[in-house]
Amino acid sequence: MLMPSDYQPEIILASASRSRASLLANAGVKFLIKPADIDESLVKSEGQRIRASVDTVAALLARQKSRKISETHPNALVIGADQMLDCDGRWLDKPDSLAAAGDTLRLLRGRSHELVTSVSVVHAGTEIWTLTDRAKLLMRDFSDNFLHTYLSCVGDNVTLSVGAYQLEGIGAQLFERIDGDYFTILGLPLLPLLKFLRERHVIDQ
Repeated sequence: MLMPSDYQPEIILASASRSRASLLANAGVKFLIKPADIDESLVKSEGQRIRASVDTVAALLARQKSRKISETHPNALVIGADQMLDCDGRWLDKPDSLAAAGDTLRLLRGRSHELVTSVSVVHAGTEIWTLTDRAKLLMRDFSDNFLHTYLSCVGDNVTLSVGAYQLEGIGAQLFERIDGDYFTILGLPLLPLLKFLRERHVIDQ
């Protein structure tokens, strides 16, 4: 069906991530939030079974999320995204408690890990743009006392990210060095996504 030249499709973020929503909103993008309900653990376990790369699995998860919401909103541009943490071949999930977050941080302490973030844009069931980016982070060898202080300060918010940290807050003190795009670390390769939306005339040029 032909659309008028000034038609602008609705943008939907297929994610419950506060960080991703905040990045888009702060960039001036108008969108709706409709989290996609998919079985991420099943996708990851199958990816490990067939020895798929972490990039491949992150991209697949992002695509499944955007396609899921596109099924009921075919006229919208649906943005799906996923982030995976790879530490020497071990894929970590979001911790489900403060205790689990402590275990995650003790595992990462003094070591490098990679965050792989993928974004997929789907329209009418078809993926029309995708990007996968990665960042490498070196966590410093912090003390147990600092770990206790950090967990007490952040509280249950440590369960919102795969690495049990938010780089935009006190979580920055966990690190010695980061190599990569800041927005990728926060969960969304924002600048390439904004460029795509401008090229599609979805947001102002």
